[in-house]
Amino acid sequence: MHTHRHFFTRKQTEIGVALNEVQQQAVLHSEGALLLLASPGSGKTTTIIMRIGFLIEEKGVPSSRIKAVTFSRASAKDMKERFDRFFPDHAAAARSVDFSTIHSLAFAVARDHFYKTGITYQLIEGEMDLEELELSGPDQLVLHKKFILRQLFKSLTGESITDDQMEELTRYISYIKNKLVPENQWAKVKCDVKEADKLLREYERFKREGTGKLLVDYDDMLTIANDALETDRALLARYQRRYDYVMTDESQDTSLVQHAIIEKLVREHGNLCVVADDDQSIYTWRAAEPQYLLDFRKTYPRAAILKMEQNYRSSPDIVSVANRFIKQNKNRYDKNMFTKNKTHKPIKIKSLPDYRVQAKHLAERIAKLDDWRETAILYRNNSSSIALMNEFDRQGIPFYMKDGDNRFFSHWVVEDVLNFMRMSFTDKRPDILERIHTKCAGYITKQQMAAVKGFANNESVFDNLINYVHLQEYQIKLLQGCKETFEHMSGMAPKKAIVVIRYKLGYEKALEKMCDKFGFRKEVLLGILNTLEDIAESLETMEEFAKRLKHLETVMKTSKFNKNANAVTFSTLHSSKGLEFERVYMIDLVEGIIPSDEDAKKVQGEYTDAMEEAVRLFYVGMTRAKRHLELLSYKMRDGAEAKESRFLAGVRNIQSPPKEAEAAAGKSGVSVNVGTVKERSKPRNPNAIRDKALLVPGRSVAHRVFGAVKIVKVEGDRLQIKVSSEMKELSVAACLERGLLEKIMTKDY
Repeated sequence: MHTHRHFFTRKQTEIGVALNEVQQQAVLHSEGALLLLASPGSGKTTTIIMRIGFLIEEKGVPSSRIKAVTFSRASAKDMKERFDRFFPDHAAAARSVDFSTIHSLAFAVARDHFYKTGITYQLIEGEMDLEELELSGPDQLVLHKKFILRQLFKSLTGESITDDQMEELTRYISYIKNKLVPENQWAKVKCDVKEADKLLREYERFKREGTGKLLVDYDDMLTIANDALETDRALLARYQRRYDYVMTDESQDTSLVQHAIIEKLVREHGNLCVVADDDQSIYTWRAAEPQYLLDFRKTYPRAAILKMEQNYRSSPDIVSVANRFIKQNKNRYDKNMFTKNKTHKPIKIKSLPDYRVQAKHLAERIAKLDDWRETAILYRNNSSSIALMNEFDRQGIPFYMKDGDNRFFSHWVVEDVLNFMRMSFTDKRPDILERIHTKCAGYITKQQMAAVKGFANNESVFDNLINYVHLQEYQIKLLQGCKETFEHMSGMAPKKAIVVIRYKLGYEKALEKMCDKFGFRKEVLLGILNTLEDIAESLETMEEFAKRLKHLETVMKTSKFNKNANAVTFSTLHSSKGLEFERVYMIDLVEGIIPSDEDAKKVQGEYTDAMEEAVRLFYVGMTRAKRHLELLSYKMRDGAEAKESRFLAGVRNIQSPPKEAEAAAGKSGVSVNVGTVKERSKPRNPNAIRDKALLVPGRSVAHRVFGAVKIVKVEGDRLQIKVSSEMKELSVAACLERGLLEKIMTKDY
């Protein structure tokens, strides 16, 4: 390292960037495979850029021989800009260093493959050509992925696909492609869309045979590129010769097919630097493969593994809790995140009486602040943003919605409520009744609805039903009641009208039946109704309510222009990764949301991987905060009791351990489990090794999980052991404290 020390000294003088010891090791480890485990706020992008600069300035590597793969265009752009700032004398090099997304790399390979084989293709994803859509007739198929799937769904089921079903179906297809699932296993992959595997087969057949050219979506780029590199040795060799050094960022989000492409690319020289954090892998539902990182040395046996554990972002109050919180997960590298930042104040945990006061509480708190751009509100589900948006808009607090989803405003429940309201203005339009006739108390059949549509006498649809259509005896009284209720609703305040729709007109009961029949989630649908009531509050007319919905939809769309303004950020926990704020509020921290009911499921008494991912998601949220972190839950939601998230109990017990347990286990003996939050109460193992001096390289010991193992190396808090033919690294402190190791009675002891 000393021969290159001047590089670090010079860059510190030139640009003020000082790297710590581990970061310098990562920069200097240029040859062979390296797994760089980067804890939150540990300066991974800075380290990657310095590594590239080192290769160019100190090793003399031509910039065009370096490949940096990121997983979003924004990250690739950020890397290019940082390189230009750090190495201004190499501005041209910044343009020749190949920063790209994995999809961009795959598309380049696929395009070369198509050119070589003479295959004509068309990309069917990306921004849709609006002019093409306008010119196309209703029966003309637009060659875009979602339009193709919509048509196939209609032809196979006879129904129109909903936005939620489309999202589920596209996620299913992407998962199968990225996981390289063989066709005979497609039906085994869970999907809430009925016969999704059949739809996928038809989709693949149409892409191959439906137009006379090969249709390609984004996921096809990956699988086609991987197959081409596997089968075409000349093509593979050309790409292998192009780059001498490859780096991948955010690799915990990489899928199996993406890893396979990178593996092939570096197979000859092996100069691969993978930057990742297994504790921030939160996209397994999108086919991310965190286990690949844990098995990294199986693929690259001689790989070095470095851990960037110093957090430069957050206060010790946040770092220490987050570090201990994530340790409850079993499938991870053992890391000890720390910081040298100044202490600030403990994480705040607040329980509100009801879900409905959450948005008001936040708006009132945040309105008093000056620097809104340093404030973020994070939530598990996009639906949480609507109540926030409504309240913040009312109070005039600007916000930026990172991943706004306007499907709320086009949701069929919202449209149903508006149609009920329209019926209170006039009950002479059978076209409106047709949209809601199966969801109100009249129990109108399809045949009866078809019959009443034949009357054009400008009379009440209810009178026409009663006077001219064959009804069951019980329906007459119900329909008379419906007519009177709609008449009574005329001119009613919108919030009161929604209550009438829900209970007197029977809409909520109809939704419950639909949930039983079609598998909709009741809490989601009722949540939409409750949100509509919140929006309707203080409005005087139903016309104002309809305008308010349109206004909020526009506000959501235009909030993206506040990205760099002095505005509060609204974001899902998933989309917050990579961001940082002075103040972070994590909301809706109740059981059923985080962890979700699906997360908390057990198999044979053990929690599934989904629970570990929920823990990681919560950890990602906590580590977005620099100094102020507030965790919010509530006691009631939608009229039912809400149970505080077990994760809050975990944080609370880490910050303030119960005195009895603290006395038994010592101040650092708190154990936060995903199933329950409790202190370690098991008696101490009398055979456990408690003295570090007994951990001697070459000595055999018994590990509680791995059985007989051999100690290979002891360095600081790091203990390296050999399990069969595999090397594992443990924390000395954790092994001694928890009694994980026992003596094997040999002559060594």
